[in-house]
Amino acid sequence: MTDLGTSLGRALGDRSGKALAAGLDLHTVGDLLHHYPHRYAERGRLTALTDLEVGEHVTVMAEVKRSAVRTARSGKPLAEVVITDGRGSLTLTFFGRTAHWHVGRLPAGTHGLFSGQVSRFGKGVGAVLQLTHPDYLLAAGEGEGAELAGYAGALIPVYPACAAFPSWNVAKAVATVLDAVDLGPEPLPEVLLAEHGLPDLRTALEAVHRPATREDVELATRRLTWDEAMVLQVVLAQRRRQAGQERGTPRPGRPDGLLAAFDAQTPFTLTGGQRDIGAVLAEELARPHPMHRLLQGEVGSGKTLIALRAMLAVLDSGGQAALLAPTEVLAQQHARSLRSVLGPLARAGELDAPDVATSVALLTGSLGAAARRTAREDITAGRAGIVVGTHALLSDGIDFADLGLVVVDEQHRFGVEQREALRAKGAAPHLLVMTATPIPRTVAMTVYGDLEVSTLAELPRGRSPIRSYVVPLGEQPGWIERAWQRIHEAAGAGRQSFIVCPRVGDAEDPAGPDEQGRRPAAAVEEVIPALAGGPLRGLRVAALHGRMATEDKEAAMRAFVAGDTEVLVATTVVEVGVDVPNATVMVVLDADRFGVSQLHQLRGRIGRGQHPGLCLLVTEAPVGSPARERIDAVAGTTDGFELSRIDLEQRREGDVLGRRQSGRRSSLRMLRLLRDEDVIAAAREAATELVDDDPELVRHPGLAAAVDSVLDPGRADFLEKT
Repeated sequence: MTDLGTSLGRALGDRSGKALAAGLDLHTVGDLLHHYPHRYAERGRLTALTDLEVGEHVTVMAEVKRSAVRTARSGKPLAEVVITDGRGSLTLTFFGRTAHWHVGRLPAGTHGLFSGQVSRFGKGVGAVLQLTHPDYLLAAGEGEGAELAGYAGALIPVYPACAAFPSWNVAKAVATVLDAVDLGPEPLPEVLLAEHGLPDLRTALEAVHRPATREDVELATRRLTWDEAMVLQVVLAQRRRQAGQERGTPRPGRPDGLLAAFDAQTPFTLTGGQRDIGAVLAEELARPHPMHRLLQGEVGSGKTLIALRAMLAVLDSGGQAALLAPTEVLAQQHARSLRSVLGPLARAGELDAPDVATSVALLTGSLGAAARRTAREDITAGRAGIVVGTHALLSDGIDFADLGLVVVDEQHRFGVEQREALRAKGAAPHLLVMTATPIPRTVAMTVYGDLEVSTLAELPRGRSPIRSYVVPLGEQPGWIERAWQRIHEAAGAGRQSFIVCPRVGDAEDPAGPDEQGRRPAAAVEEVIPALAGGPLRGLRVAALHGRMATEDKEAAMRAFVAGDTEVLVATTVVEVGVDVPNATVMVVLDADRFGVSQLHQLRGRIGRGQHPGLCLLVTEAPVGSPARERIDAVAGTTDGFELSRIDLEQRREGDVLGRRQSGRRSSLRMLRLLRDEDVIAAAREAATELVDDDPELVRHPGLAAAVDSVLDPGRADFLEKT
């Protein structure tokens, strides 16, 4: 008898175990049983072939339309088998001595399952999708065909697979372990099973892997979705409980300190939302337990002002504040902005500085040795009350005199361990994380479920509206010339413009078609000479991208802020933190290469002053394509919360939860953050009650085991806030 922790090498043999580990990142019996079919082929129904993506490993049920052998350019035989779903088609190719054998087994009219990686052959309108040397099982016949005929029900599970382990081999492996495994104690409390009409775990696993009907699949999916939601919410409830018991230093401020002096001198009038959230932060900072709060708000809603007032309250209580930014450009922008808005209050030790003044230190990885040494000494001695930096703040040797507040800007760029590494430099400091990427409620309850959430919805007075339009090159090729004219008109009125490109474009960034066969994306170093010598002739044009030396990036930003540069051609290095109120026009080239939230963030760089903004999204994406729908959505609304839902609908949960960045499988396979909002909310409530009553899950051993399985150091990808 095996259990969920048994290695697949032991359960299935070394060869299968190694293949599943290498190809599908499956290592234990539990991994395999939770590797669910992503769809079910139905006898007599063919798979739609029109939605296949290049690079995807697929398993499709289709009918052979025609098959033949021809001679390839190499002189060797080449079998071409065209399969169809009745509308679209897909070509199977087999090279070499087996070509005639495959054609003999695959005459027209044959039905079967075909498995392989989708590639594109040819260019332009003549290009076709193909599978090269695919595996297949036939619906009738001898040998392999008997395996497909042996599926018991009308529904045939189709699993995510790989070249070394096709879907039907995954199904055989699942059947082997499912019949022998001891699942251990039931993970979900019986009261939840009864309340929500859920089957036990074995029934659910049997139904999802060997269903007789679609109803079996639906019931199993509900149960397994609850498992994932409950485990996730228990982990977050435990973290919230632990944070609530942590002892920290109260930071109540004082009535005659830096914060009072700043409020007296600042020209800004706080919005109602800023005042309300500021009051919440002040109350939490004064408590003997560390604050753990997420502040989300639209681009330009004034989050930094709220954070600054919290930092000043901590300074008034004798502590220091650290602001962690994801890029050097943003860190430098924050340091300049804070020094500017504080004025004499940021010039401690200088003649015009009041007695309550502090200083703002900047620490980045590219600082010279002397500047880095000075910053480090000021931080250690406590002379720097506010410290702004990048990942360099996390380095060994950076010690604070009394770190009282950690502010993390653009939280989605960092991992949990990074923010905790900075907090570890103080004695349980307060934590405020900020994001200008609006978060749907379900994401707030999952990805950020260990934080309390504040939302800043209104924009400060003085923010100008932004109009956005799609510039479709394929449909309206003349519109791009009008885009360049708008940049000229802006310059003639004394205002400035951004042009954003997906690529840098030097030797380290080679141009070539992508996996969809599209032309290379626009590149900064290719666009600048083309525009400066053409449509934008006569304008002062400069570049900004991440591969430039730090001093060159700083010089480029200073020139743009000062108005010396009229057009800044940049990569997404300007996505966050760049504040140039005089910039009113943004042209995004190849906008289909960016995500919804990224486009919304980029657009937030304009319209920050008294003049309205104009954002032009240039694309070749055809009408009706997912990329075009994404761009049309951005052009259609400036509501970041609505766009965040659209973005989540188009992205896989694993991406949202850090799967691609971490390089590991997502622990969420059934749970869908938009579809399952009710389940997530109910699981959050149930988990909170359960953890309050049984914090260590002593009376819930099955649930404790499920939690342990995802909190293994190599499996906690769904809690990585990257």
